[in-house]
Amino acid sequence: GGGMTYTFIKAMGGNIGNSLCETDKLDIAKAVIEKAIARGVKLLLPVDGINADKFDADANTYTSAIGDVKEGWMGLDIGDKSIKLFEEVIMNSKTVLWNGPMGVFEMARFAKGTTAIARAVARATEQGAYTLVGGGDSVAALNNNGLADKVSYVSTGGGAMLEYMEGKKLPGITAIRGE
Repeated sequence: GGGMTYTFIKAMGGNIGNSLCETDKLDIAKAVIEKAIARGVKLLLPVDGINADKFDADANTYTSAIGDVKEGWMGLDIGDKSIKLFEEVIMNSKTVLWNGPMGVFEMARFAKGTTAIARAVARATEQGAYTLVGGGDSVAALNNNGLADKVSYVSTGGGAMLEYMEGKKLPGITAIRGE
């Protein structure tokens, strides 16, 4: 979910209207999609979204398939079908890594997806899953919902966390280790 969704959707030929898209990353998105297909890995993307005619809490909205955003409109949250899909996957997982909100959660009208995912991650933790939440926005979403103590581990350094998981050397860790 979130802004990166629309880069993938555009790479797959979908209509994204004025949604956030990193056009300089379309080739990377296509390569990820192709690798996932070649390796039999299911790439889970939202199936529907809440679209707005402007980036504003008072915007007009409508729900559509994720790749069917009208020109002049932008996707600002995931829809109910996507929430249900993601909740099901989270609840059936033994390990969950969540990095990044599902929408513009800073505006209450577009916080439903992020709130639902935060709650699902907390429920999965209660059921024994190991849950790791990374990144300032995701941590803020947990805090906004009183759930920060309901997950296994919280990292405010989302980008650094992902780089560490990729095996990259982080300057702070390197310095501490004296390398």
